[in-house]
Amino acid sequence: MKLAFFEVEEWQKKYLRERLKGYDIKFFDYDLNVKNASKVGDVEGLGIFIYSQIDEKVLDKLPKLKFIATMSTGYDHISMQSCKKRGIRASNVPYYGENTVAEHTIGLMLCLSKKLHLAIYRARKGNFDIDNLEGFDLKGKTLGIIGAGHIGQHVIKIAKAMQMNILVTTKTPDSKLSKELGFNYASLDNLLKNSDIISFHVPLNPSTKHMINMGNVKKIKKGAYLINTARGGLIDTKALLYGLDHGIFAGAALDVLEEEETLKEERHLSKKHYTKEERNILKENYQLLKDKDVLITPHTAFFTREAQERILDVTINNIKSGCKLNRVAE
Repeated sequence: MKLAFFEVEEWQKKYLRERLKGYDIKFFDYDLNVKNASKVGDVEGLGIFIYSQIDEKVLDKLPKLKFIATMSTGYDHISMQSCKKRGIRASNVPYYGENTVAEHTIGLMLCLSKKLHLAIYRARKGNFDIDNLEGFDLKGKTLGIIGAGHIGQHVIKIAKAMQMNILVTTKTPDSKLSKELGFNYASLDNLLKNSDIISFHVPLNPSTKHMINMGNVKKIKKGAYLINTARGGLIDTKALLYGLDHGIFAGAALDVLEEEETLKEERHLSKKHYTKEERNILKENYQLLKDKDVLITPHTAFFTREAQERILDVTINNIKSGCKLNRVAE
């Protein structure tokens, strides 16, 4: 069977080769797109990460493709409708970084509450003045968790150990779970009104896109902090900037941004194929990068060696089973 993996590092190539003996494999360290898809036109299986956008145009160049294994939990970068129409199966990695992403989330929360990013930057310049570096305690604060899946639950457990109060909004409330972990459920509006810190842990889909938007940003508790380690599209960047400019948000910590895949290239603003809306989002992202109250990490919440090995192990199992496990396109 012919396979092609995109967006993989050297150590990952070695790891995959050792565990997929007997497969004819091609490796690429860049993402798959319509311009390079013809290089792998004969493959039956793909291994990709989030920056490979799989749409009709890409699939047209892959006539023999039978399955796609994305090495991520989210799969919004794959057109599932197109895959289903062509009989292409797809798999994801639903569980790999519950503790990993949760730890990053808490780390961002601590950075904001103690103004660590500002303090470190100032100290590196030889300035040990503590003016405007006063932080706040997390103990006793209310943390609003949007999405109580595996990652969200890990965040709750750590936050409870820090003696925080927890509000959760989710599609599927579980009274047994809330009692076990010690949190209360709330509607999205009530969570926004009562949370000192808001953290996102839901997938991106049509029902979750722009959960924070110009229609509800004014409902957020004044002086709240926003944390997003899930998907950039969950938050309307325009609404986030509005909240920062009008004192609704005291700060934000983001591991993900809208249209973040285009930020990898310095030339993206001059590319003619971007829509006006996409260009506006990119410009707004640059505004966020310059904001002293915003802390941004480059989508690294998942990025530990242990988590990456778990991702590869699940991906390998998906491939060996013909992607019968964790199917998301059927």
